[in-house]
Amino acid sequence: MKKYNFNAGPCVLPKEAVESTINAIRDFDNTGIGLMEISHRTPGWERLMAETRQLWRDLLGIPDTYEVLFLGGGASTQFFMLPANLMKKKAAYLQTGVWAKKAAKEAKNFGEVDIIASSEDKTYSYIPTGWQVPADADYFHITTNNTIYGTEIRKDFTAEECNGVMLVADMSSDIMSRPVDVTKYGLIYGGAQKNVGPAGVTFVIVRKDILGQIGDRPYMNPLPTMIDYRTHAAEEARNISMFNTPPVLPIFVMHETLSWIKNTVGGLEAMNALNVKKSNMLYEEIDRNRMFVGTVTNKEDRSIMNHCWVMAPGYEELQNEFMEFAKERGMVGIKGHRSVGGFRASLYNACTIEDVEALVACMQEFEKRRAAENNKE
Repeated sequence: MKKYNFNAGPCVLPKEAVESTINAIRDFDNTGIGLMEISHRTPGWERLMAETRQLWRDLLGIPDTYEVLFLGGGASTQFFMLPANLMKKKAAYLQTGVWAKKAAKEAKNFGEVDIIASSEDKTYSYIPTGWQVPADADYFHITTNNTIYGTEIRKDFTAEECNGVMLVADMSSDIMSRPVDVTKYGLIYGGAQKNVGPAGVTFVIVRKDILGQIGDRPYMNPLPTMIDYRTHAAEEARNISMFNTPPVLPIFVMHETLSWIKNTVGGLEAMNALNVKKSNMLYEEIDRNRMFVGTVTNKEDRSIMNHCWVMAPGYEELQNEFMEFAKERGMVGIKGHRSVGGFRASLYNACTIEDVEALVACMQEFEKRRAAENNKE
């Protein structure tokens, strides 16, 4: 039976990226040595690192005034690495989910954190509005997509909206799903395992002129070598970015995935159009089907990556039955996060139209079957 992967992470990957990675594990760059055994100082690997960085620049239009870094530790390491490098005294955070809350918690170890708005009061089911960024903040942090709750900020805030404060963003789960104006941000970071590869590598896009500006603060100065962005940026300037041994396998898969977006899909405009089409298809079924209801309060806040819904009032007792029904038809990873319950389908870049059509058909079949059973009663 065909399986349809809707897991929230790690992501479904393009088949082309998987196949080329399998081949490289056996023999990388016609060296006769496998990818996981190759020296990261060989010309072939240095070339691939440079190509991967260029793919980021090409797809997102990243100017030369920014560094592109590939680091370890996941996005969670950036929760403290970012304030260690950028916070002098104070930072502003928009709290739109669990990961945004965790990022703010880590930042409190480096100075004052101002939570300018939070949607925690309603289980993060909406994106707060009407907030004001304090002008004395060193930076303003947002999490653009919230995998657990299915909300997304699908715009690049302007300097006016940020009150002139530098904008930084965790884009772990929607990077490369749509065009982004990188110049609106001082720094963008995220784990690769949603849209651009497997777990094990973290991307950081950082404006060069903001590095090394923490001044004479009384703690963590100088910065430990490995958490100082300048350590890795200095290497990146030589097109290597390998202060220590990089995670070669995840970076290779990232290279192949970004190549797929650029050469097969046709870039981020085309990728966005495909993602919106998939997303609309599923949301239309959630809204139409009398047995289900979406969990996001405002439809304009709905994520096109992570779709969350529950059984509609009067059908709550059928949750486990639908879950089993869906599993029997090959649906994988649609159980909602424990803090929300219900169901979640993640339609990351490599999720196909056919996958979404199969899920929609499953929901419709369940509705018809229950209606037929009720008629018999």
